[in-house]
Amino acid sequence: MTKLSSEPITISMKIYPILSLATALILLSPFGSAKPPKGYTAIFDGETLNGWFYLPDNLPETVWKVNPKNGTLGRELKGGSIWTKETYGDFVLDLEFRLNPNCNSGVFVRSDPQNPVQGGFEIQLYDSYGKSEIDSHDCGALYDAVVPSSNAVKPAKEWNRITIRCKGPLIQVTLNGERIVNANLDQWTTPQKNPDGSKNKFKTALKDLPRTGHIGFQDHGHNVWFRNVYLKELK
Repeated sequence: MTKLSSEPITISMKIYPILSLATALILLSPFGSAKPPKGYTAIFDGETLNGWFYLPDNLPETVWKVNPKNGTLGRELKGGSIWTKETYGDFVLDLEFRLNPNCNSGVFVRSDPQNPVQGGFEIQLYDSYGKSEIDSHDCGALYDAVVPSSNAVKPAKEWNRITIRCKGPLIQVTLNGERIVNANLDQWTTPQKNPDGSKNKFKTALKDLPRTGHIGFQDHGHNVWFRNVYLKELK
């Protein structure tokens, strides 16, 4: 008969590490899967461009490329922005994006594809990681109107998660878990002027811009990728 040892059995934590709570939550998060969380719809299916269109409409399909192996949509050639066929008014848009170094891009919301500069809103996507002073052209800004409260973007080539909530006159932006924009459009009562007196590009007061429109991903001459693009309409 084999004699059992009376020595205590120990297990090295280096071999069997215990997951931290934060790591466990990331692994269990529905946003890390291919399926949208409860109440959300995937407006990019991860495999095709169904539900999206280009402007101009004669762009080669390789301008925005879908990689079904990892469920990403990437801008890889200069040509133009890409838009949802559907329009949306009050909603929460939740997605992940990855920027090339020095990338300048954006997410258009409530926008007119024929006139995105003046006919809607842009949430800026920009490689502003590490900047000590930021302005309304840095990552997460309501472009040319609201300076983010903090510089929450990750280094280039890392994935970021951004949530954009539009409800009536309110636009809120959360970047990597930090609420960085909380704007009430009704406070923008004068064309080309922000409530603090600074100038902006808008020839129409922001309170008078449409509160429904298309969602778009901007081609601004730099490569950018998106994945897990989920939307929940608000009532």
